[in-house]
Amino acid sequence: MPARRRRGVATTLILGVCTAIAVTTAPTAAAQPTGAAIVSEQQGPDRRIDIEVYSPSMDRNIPLQVLRPMDSDRPAPTLYLLNGAGGGEDGASWQGQTDVAQFFADKHVTVVTPMEGAFSYYTDWRNTDPGLAKTNDNNGRNMWTTFLTRELPPVIDSAFATTGENSLAGLSMTGTAVLDLAIQAPTLYRSVASYSGCAMSSEMPGRQFVTMVVGAGSGKAENMWGPPGDPEWTARDPYVNAARLPRIPIYVSNGSGLPGPHDTLGNPRLKGYWLTLGSQIVVGGVIESATNYCTHRLADRTRELGMDNVVFDFRPAGTHSWGYWQDDLHASWPMIARSLGI
Repeated sequence: MPARRRRGVATTLILGVCTAIAVTTAPTAAAQPTGAAIVSEQQGPDRRIDIEVYSPSMDRNIPLQVLRPMDSDRPAPTLYLLNGAGGGEDGASWQGQTDVAQFFADKHVTVVTPMEGAFSYYTDWRNTDPGLAKTNDNNGRNMWTTFLTRELPPVIDSAFATTGENSLAGLSMTGTAVLDLAIQAPTLYRSVASYSGCAMSSEMPGRQFVTMVVGAGSGKAENMWGPPGDPEWTARDPYVNAARLPRIPIYVSNGSGLPGPHDTLGNPRLKGYWLTLGSQIVVGGVIESATNYCTHRLADRTRELGMDNVVFDFRPAGTHSWGYWQDDLHASWPMIARSLGI
């Protein structure tokens, strides 16, 4: 089976979706700037602009999709909206699976989504990873915390004349990552939303979940944070470090794993396929049940710490799939909008 097909199958098991793979070709090294900068730009449909930003820490170009605000003549805040385990490289993206283009059409916000980073947890890796390099067609160097918190925001602020106010949201793998990114950059974001993420990364079952996701991309988790028991696993665990979460509005949601309204053949994302529905109910149900456990643990921990800035939305039904994440984005938007002054 070709490598790209294997990647699509792995991501289907994790996200419960399966669509076409997008490929990005980077300019030659000779064309790279010395600092973070936009190196290509192409107008997409409606107000979408597809750009590539050179990352000095990763020494490659990172593709991103940018949705311009309703009124691009005046500064707008920025929402960094992260894809799940596939990083958007497999078609399982906010643009491909939800109504984000229509939802944000009348809203005064710039929405930025990286279209790379599959199976990386959007974190800084200790070592390069040959497995992820082969799977994702890159050099295997993952420095996503550095890119997302230091390199990218100044580029976006300058190119799109933003207000400098930022929020962050992510799902599944990045539902974990956004909480850690907020801890690592506590003054960068005005609010954070985490959908169906496991906030536990150093304890079981969280550590096993992290290892499974990274392994789905042929990567080795030891290259990310070292071997099990290494202090870096604990240092990047949002549950363990809950007290370090910034006191900003934080929205955390999770389904129970039981079938819900989007787990029927009436869901247009399933295109009438019984096998896809079965995978979503069985595999997506198991994964959502696991993240539900992690999320309840985080709720208990923040309650113990007296953190009333964290709002939890536990859905009585719902699997690990895009219909629910679209609902979560809609439900969390009023909080995000207030935090950004929209």
